[in-house]
Amino acid sequence: MPTHDHPDSLPASTADATEWAARADQAARSVTHGFGRRLFFLPGTHIAAVSLPTDGLKSRLGPWHYWWQAHYVDCLVDAGRRELATKVKFDGDSRPSAGKLASRLVTTIRLRNLLRFENHYYDDMAWLALATLRLEKLAEESRNPGRRRNAYIRRRLTLQFDSASTDHMGGGTFWSTKRDFKNTPATAPVALYYSRTGHRTKAQSLVDWLNSKLLHPERGVYLDGVRISDGQLRVDDAVYTYNQGPVLGALLELGGERNLGRAAELVEAVARELTHPGTNVVRGDGTGDGGLFTGILLRYLALAARDDRLPEPTRRAAASLVRDTAEAFWAGRAERRNDSPSLLFSFDPPRPAGETYPPGTAVELSTQLQAWMAFEAAATLP
Repeated sequence: MPTHDHPDSLPASTADATEWAARADQAARSVTHGFGRRLFFLPGTHIAAVSLPTDGLKSRLGPWHYWWQAHYVDCLVDAGRRELATKVKFDGDSRPSAGKLASRLVTTIRLRNLLRFENHYYDDMAWLALATLRLEKLAEESRNPGRRRNAYIRRRLTLQFDSASTDHMGGGTFWSTKRDFKNTPATAPVALYYSRTGHRTKAQSLVDWLNSKLLHPERGVYLDGVRISDGQLRVDDAVYTYNQGPVLGALLELGGERNLGRAAELVEAVARELTHPGTNVVRGDGTGDGGLFTGILLRYLALAARDDRLPEPTRRAAASLVRDTAEAFWAGRAERRNDSPSLLFSFDPPRPAGETYPPGTAVELSTQLQAWMAFEAAATLP
């Protein structure tokens, strides 16, 4: 297995879209076979374990990470789009299609969430709403009947976003039902959701708030959020990779000279601020929730790379960030026989999986979805 001792030694990607699609299929099978299971053994259900190996009943009743499952839906939709284009199932003709698994997963999320799609975090709900929108579009393009469930989700969750996007603190979207923190993780995906569902004025208002409150004037990246502390507004100035992704997506979706200019500047800022020195490899943000962060950013960088409204140098830079980071994930993989997952990916792109996940370490779903997401993003590039 190839490994790399230092980020400067990481190779640029030479794989083409066909090879990236094959790699994405391998990652998809590793996740769906390794982590995927029925919910409480109920037929027709599908959910992912949050870590492997599982800890029996405790793992089935413990934390289940709603928003990780939402990104699992998104990854399955990616695989489903490739199935639609090639007419070849990612897991063979005898197994369910990616779209079918995604639909089962959405239904099972509701079952696991006590028969509700709502929870206490608006960013979680935004990710599920975005994934369900993409699933609905996949169903339409596959000429499968639309499901009333998808319309129900959109209706229920839009009400949640409307209630959380207020003029308090000058605008933005609350992070949770506690309503003491407005941040990029909630505001950006809600803005993207609004822009994709025809609520462009609301979306632009949220983007404008992000630009005025959380855009770092020198670094060009978005800070984490604004909270009320002792009656004062205080900025949380942490910078995370994934916060940049949905902002980029919303800017591209809204379009227009100002938004597209800001999108180009954001791609440049990511390349400058959030990569390993001397490389085009985006940094990792650890395990747990952070195990998804880099993959989310790559999803939206791939959109920028394919958007011919952006300058050619910007598109090339975005494509290079996607390909080189995905290549680092792939180069550091570990292949495991008679074990789950069958492929193991590092949560930090430049470091091999055998180093970040030594023998006996529990493997988290988030980190494996992240690598799968990276390969799907690379597979969309020309």
